[in-house]
Amino acid sequence: MKLKLLGFIVVISLVLTACGQAAEGEDTEAGNTDITIGLSVADLTLERWQHDRDIFVERAEELGAEVIVQSADGQDERQLSQIQNMLSQGVDVLVIIANNSDALSPVIEQAQEEGVPVVAYDRLINNAHVDAYVSFDNVRVGEMQAEYLIEAVPTGRYFLLGGAPTDNNAHMFREGQMNILTPLIDRGDIEVVGDQWADGWSAENALSIIENALTATGNTIDVIVATNDSTAGGAIQALSAQNLAGEVAISGQDADLAAVQRIAEGTQSMTIYKPISDIATRNAEVAVKVATGETLEADETVDNGTVDVPFIKLDPISVTIDNLVETLIVDGFHSFADVFRNVPEADRPDQP
Repeated sequence: MKLKLLGFIVVISLVLTACGQAAEGEDTEAGNTDITIGLSVADLTLERWQHDRDIFVERAEELGAEVIVQSADGQDERQLSQIQNMLSQGVDVLVIIANNSDALSPVIEQAQEEGVPVVAYDRLINNAHVDAYVSFDNVRVGEMQAEYLIEAVPTGRYFLLGGAPTDNNAHMFREGQMNILTPLIDRGDIEVVGDQWADGWSAENALSIIENALTATGNTIDVIVATNDSTAGGAIQALSAQNLAGEVAISGQDADLAAVQRIAEGTQSMTIYKPISDIATRNAEVAVKVATGETLEADETVDNGTVDVPFIKLDPISVTIDNLVETLIVDGFHSFADVFRNVPEADRPDQP
């Protein structure tokens, strides 16, 4: 990944009244009532993206914009068709959470021809003219996962469980993981006993992969480098069947409620919290900016194979049992009661 320094046929009818926090340096005044944003979401069946949608719509409406939201339900062709439909409705800007980072070039080209700017939300869109990319530092996410795991288990047998191979982010996460793991692999401290990718970030696919891996290794896996919480959940289901849940260190990402409960219970080691309010709010603000032709400030660009895309990069947070309360619960992302519902009261930390 080449980084260089630089100096949305359903209209959401949610009436949202809570005030969002403006990102530092962003225009917070409403008045863009003539702006229609098309928000195309890869798959709204995933808990993570439901949070994003709601906060994005809240902030966009706060800025006076109307939002059209559609879910591709994990299907490339459906996302292409839905984006074309949005363009036919005359949206002023497209904000796309790509299902397949390499499959959207035709509709992005159409958008460019029609003068509709495109914002890549969390997942970079490759080989197309994209006006902005707003995401977390995804290479750093992978590094943080690996850093935690090698501190917990500095030597041993590691299984690499990647995400959807069609998602550019999955490759960035792996890049970060290998930045940390490679030196230990090279000197023999870590033995990689398997390396597979879970199509669609599916827990079912991860379950099957780890079931087979446990069989092949005779249950001798010390660490599973799971790239998100869904795949971690599938892996832990496989471990549980062999009475190994909690015995194998395992990473995750997205701070899904089920994953955070597993951390509280001791079966998942960590997750990466990417404050959804930050990314959803900033994407809405960037969408309004590019729709109105305002100057966009970015710290870096990222080469997507066609253009150097302005990259607004946000910081992720590593979450373990030690800081779970002070991060996710204090932020209001999950409630204390939900997170610790399966933990005996005597074993719970103090409630904030």
